[in-house]
Amino acid sequence: MPDKDTSAKKHRPTEHAGLRNASAFDPNATSRPTGSAATPSDLGDQTSAHTRRAYASDWKHFAAWCRREGLSPLPVDPQVVGSYIRACASGAGRTDGRPNSISTIERRLSSLSWNYARRGFALARQDQVITEALADARRGTGSSAPRKQALAPADLALMLETLDRGSLKGLRDRAILLLGFAGRLTRSEITGLDAGPDESDDARGWIAFGRRGLVVSLSGRTGQREVEIARQPNELSCAVAALEAWIRLGRITKGPVFRRVLRGGKTVGKARLHDQEVARLVKRAASAAGLRGNRAEAPTADPFSSRSLHVRGTSAGS
Repeated sequence: MPDKDTSAKKHRPTEHAGLRNASAFDPNATSRPTGSAATPSDLGDQTSAHTRRAYASDWKHFAAWCRREGLSPLPVDPQVVGSYIRACASGAGRTDGRPNSISTIERRLSSLSWNYARRGFALARQDQVITEALADARRGTGSSAPRKQALAPADLALMLETLDRGSLKGLRDRAILLLGFAGRLTRSEITGLDAGPDESDDARGWIAFGRRGLVVSLSGRTGQREVEIARQPNELSCAVAALEAWIRLGRITKGPVFRRVLRGGKTVGKARLHDQEVARLVKRAASAAGLRGNRAEAPTADPFSSRSLHVRGTSAGS
């Protein structure tokens, strides 16, 4: 049984104590103290319904942990948030005692920021207490994550040869592999792309074609960034040409770029492709290409994943 982190202050009444009953433990509450900044609801909250449900669930988890520890979720206290991060990383934040993954912890931190904003507070994520707790969580979970084999251009070329160039699904998968590799994009960044800005609530970025290539604009936890991908003289290995072909033949003019192919490969659906499909695609294509990987570099039974598109290393070999 892990020792409790006693660095967080036990709840004491404050000038905001009246908010505790109104919103501290309510996952759907929206309130703010007098004179505070506007909440996301005031500004026209564009968060998708699915994301709001996930954020409400995370707040409920946080509030339950605070109750067990005799703490109050409100007002914002970096010591409380830091202790919560450590509890999640150690397993003390779960009833089964299992530690949360770093991706789950980072998502919960984003959820807390959103929930605090709805209640009229700002969570200072750069506070030293929070950044140190998050760094410790990353160090504690990083060594247990299985390493994945990096793909070399020759490996990618072999994987592309396993795809059906005459089908919509083959064109889509070709664009996914080339775009992910050229831009070093994660699977969620790939599937989160829209054909233009402000087209979907759940988008993580958008694309813009130019004479010289493609600009991918991405929004993430660290802010906005742009990835430029140049056209290549050989269309068979050009991410820009592959993406243009998929968009043109898939008749995509607005919304998610990558979608499911339906009706036996005859039509393109409207819903965004799930990011797990990118991981499955990489594994499937690597296996079909006969790539076995280097066990010294990635000592796992399954050395390839979507991460193989954006990590760089030595050739995987075949």
